Amino acid sequence: MNVKFALSTSWRPELAPEAFVDKALELGFDALELGYAVRPPQLEGFKRRLGEMPVGSVHAFCPVPVSAPAAHPELYSLAAADAESRALARIQLTRTIECAAEVGATAVVLHGGRVGFGTLFSRSFSTATLRTALQKEKGDRNAAKYAKMLKKAQLTRKKRGEKRLDILKSEVEKLLPLLEKHHIVLGLENLPYLEAFPNETELLRLLDAFKDEPLKGWFDTGHDRVREMHGWLTETTEDFRKEPGRFVGLHLNDVVDYHDDHGAPGMGNVNFAALLPLLKSAAHVVFEPHAHVSTEQLRQGLRQIQRLVAG
Repeated sequence: MNVKFALSTSWRPELAPEAFVDKALELGFDALELGYAVRPPQLEGFKRRLGEMPVGSVHAFCPVPVSAPAAHPELYSLAAADAESRALARIQLTRTIECAAEVGATAVVLHGGRVGFGTLFSRSFSTATLRTALQKEKGDRNAAKYAKMLKKAQLTRKKRGEKRLDILKSEVEKLLPLLEKHHIVLGLENLPYLEAFPNETELLRLLDAFKDEPLKGWFDTGHDRVREMHGWLTETTEDFRKEPGRFVGLHLNDVVDYHDDHGAPGMGNVNFAALLPLLKSAAHVVFEPHAHVSTEQLRQGLRQIQRLVAG
């Protein structure tokens, strides 16, 4: 299979669209993913270059909503507890899907959101608290103090996630006609927080509920590594990784430390060889590096993955 590699516009956001496309072509990328920080004027610039550099996927919420104070992939959540927030998420996601259709993309990447850890008691088990605790233990997630904290945190997380599943199912159902109309698949991304929703188990349940519908997972290698290092992966992780057909796309990110999860491949310790089935089966394989990743680091990362896929 001839794997095509895309570059997210989240890298080098200071570049004008035309200059970004030139750089992506020079590096050897085949397509783009429009990131959630693309604003309407920039979108027009990328549209002008579609003949040379197609867009395969679009990351919600794109373009940046005019009313938003800043770009962020979790400005709105389809799984929010209150109906008004969900309605806003549905409106903005509809705009992203329509944007994807305009540029010829076939997938939209979405963050489902986070379950609330709002009380003082719950915040003692939050992602930030657990990250600090793990660093104090020098990364040993089996250390007694961290393991005790994690067990309590996971129980809280599981209870709160159960309440969101039916909410998200209902919202996805409302979007199916639009997705089908434009032949676009919605990809729910795994996220690098304990509070992330859906987690691995919840995502598999959602995908089972929408088996023949345009809903799949989107696998971020860096986010997965962060969850693994902190012990946040759920019991169906092996199933999650071994069923490549459940994923429409990947973000190829490496992890430099406990939470810097947007390095180019080769900068950290992600085992990309173990993810080869996903790499070869996904319709969209996207590099999504931070802006601080250098051109040479990105070039080397692309070459590494190309060699891996070529065998």
